[in-house]
Amino acid sequence: MDERLRKWRMVLGKHADPASEMPLSEEMAQMDQVLEALYDTDRQGGLGSSSPNVNRWLGDIRKYFPKSVVQVMQKDAMERLGIQQMLMEPELLEAIEPDVNLVSTLLSLNKVMPNKTRESARQVVRKVVEELEKRLSNPMREAIRGAVSRSVRNRRPRFNEIDWHRTIRKNLKHYQPKEKAIIPEHLIGYGRKGQSLRHIIMLVDQSGSMAPSMVYAGVFGAVMASLRSIKTQMVVFDTAVVDLTESLTDPVDLLFATQLGGGTDISKALKYTEGLIQNPSETILVLISDLFEGGNVAEMLRRTASIKASGVQMIALLALSDQGAPAYDQSVAGKYAAMDIPAFACTPDQFPDLMAAAIKKESISGWMARHGVVRK
Repeated sequence: MDERLRKWRMVLGKHADPASEMPLSEEMAQMDQVLEALYDTDRQGGLGSSSPNVNRWLGDIRKYFPKSVVQVMQKDAMERLGIQQMLMEPELLEAIEPDVNLVSTLLSLNKVMPNKTRESARQVVRKVVEELEKRLSNPMREAIRGAVSRSVRNRRPRFNEIDWHRTIRKNLKHYQPKEKAIIPEHLIGYGRKGQSLRHIIMLVDQSGSMAPSMVYAGVFGAVMASLRSIKTQMVVFDTAVVDLTESLTDPVDLLFATQLGGGTDISKALKYTEGLIQNPSETILVLISDLFEGGNVAEMLRRTASIKASGVQMIALLALSDQGAPAYDQSVAGKYAAMDIPAFACTPDQFPDLMAAAIKKESISGWMARHGVVRK
């Protein structure tokens, strides 16, 4: 019972026990001080104004709490205590546990960051990007390669293009017992090397609320750009439109080229995208946005309808992150649904399979049903 009371004391803070009737162990007392510095609402800026104090606090939370909790506390510290400006100091960056939320914050500060800090920030971003690539790269590659090989109907393949597994299955009925061999009537082949079978355009809203989605989109865009069987382009937008396709070779460079936190003009971004589309029936347009249009909504819907009518497969992701959908424009999402353009949030782990389904031209609504994804 005492142990449960001590835990409640830690949750509620020292104000729940003003007479200190519930003794804490030395370690729990130190944990309590760490929590108090952040969550005691009577003390704004409780970490102290100097970098050494913040560094000490960051070290303490890593000492007493698991990594997942540390990342939550760091995010809370940035929101509650306003320590964003302290991220301008390289020494502080070295003490922070890197994660996607931290990368989002650093990218939003990129334009005002002093040169001495920018290199430290790049190292932090690169560490997070490399961790994401380790987790997501192979699933993305395997999903797309598998989808491409299945979507191609190469009925007259050269010898080195034959898909032997599918060819054998297709021709089992032609097995000749005397020869103990299958005489194939139909050869099934893979797509020819170097053939771009699908054109994927990632159109990413870089307003502040979409920051984690921008990070994941950058990583996935770089992975897809490395595959010769598809053509990948990435365009980001706020009230301006920037084509970052040439930066897909290095996702860190790509992320630092973004400008998080601006307004939103989806219509202008769609107009630019229309100029990139050469073969609509083989084009997949992934719009990553909360759909809050700061420009002309009617014009944006008209351009969307035009792109859809041309034969482009269009998907609207309200978020590409682990946090689910943020606030989004429900009216526009409903109008997209009426155009048969699904609007939903997608986790990074689901995204490779989503793109595989799109490449195979499967029903995205069917994919959503299989994965328990709710249409917004």
